[in-house]
Amino acid sequence: MDRRSFLIGTTASAAALAAGPAFAQATFPSRTITILNAFPPGGANDLVTRPLAAALEQIVKQPVVVETKAGAAGQVGAQTAASAKPDGYTLLSHNNGISGYAEVDKLFGRPPKTTRADFIPLARLIADPVLLIVNDQQPYKTLKDFIDDAKKRPNTIVYSSGGLYGATHLPVALFEKATAVPKLRHLPTAGGGPAITAVLGNNAQASTQTITATLQHIKAGKLRALASFGATRSKVLPDVPTLKELGYNVEYYLWVGIFVPKGTPTQIVSTLSSAIDKAANTDQFKSTLTNLGLEGGYLNAKDFAKFWDADAKRADEAVTAIGRVEG
Repeated sequence: MDRRSFLIGTTASAAALAAGPAFAQATFPSRTITILNAFPPGGANDLVTRPLAAALEQIVKQPVVVETKAGAAGQVGAQTAASAKPDGYTLLSHNNGISGYAEVDKLFGRPPKTTRADFIPLARLIADPVLLIVNDQQPYKTLKDFIDDAKKRPNTIVYSSGGLYGATHLPVALFEKATAVPKLRHLPTAGGGPAITAVLGNNAQASTQTITATLQHIKAGKLRALASFGATRSKVLPDVPTLKELGYNVEYYLWVGIFVPKGTPTQIVSTLSSAIDKAANTDQFKSTLTNLGLEGGYLNAKDFAKFWDADAKRADEAVTAIGRVEG
């Protein structure tokens, strides 16, 4: 080989190597994407993430599977996702609880297992108002009935949540503070689904759960909604008053967001964000939300990041109000 041929070959090889990473990013995704659901089946994350995955498959032209990684009020899933390879093939479906983990660890004087900095937000799928629900066998017909009884019998009424300091535990602290009821008796479970099951079985008398996760049980007459934490009444539950209209300045939504681990390449983050935007706007996904009783709440990556900053402050305030609880 003469010198001229060697130089041409070397230049071509260098160009190919330089184009390698760009080509790899351009072909993402090339295999199955896994969304880790940090909560058990039956809760809001499960109900919303699965239809998103189905719609996302059509956009990315690759399988998108949902894998349950539940436990410790969502911390098991969060830690698993945080330690995953940041290549875009492992996503995380989580909720409000992810915002307060570091504050909880601070409360107990221990190093944080995960912080918000461990994740990059891709999209907020929903912002679902929570309801104060009770088992239909309970005597409470109105919120006043419930509050009056709670004041007469401190630490007697049992409420279930998806876990200590989780997204359905935090609103109870806000409710107790606003209504001046004594501390209710807490039954933490492994997620939203088990928490609802506890109320359905009358092992707990009350809970704060989303419209999405409880609507079918309310319509079936198994659960009764006493109040909504939303800013306005729900279109699917127009007879349920809001806490604000009843004189209590409390507003709280359980949101479901999609994240990737920190360190995920910018181009891959952009590709995923764009694909999720498209999937969330498909008739397939939107009709599913409508059937679940949801009324919107989607935010793209940029807007979700801003929202998350503000919402994390509310989560920290609720954690502080709950205080140190040994679980």
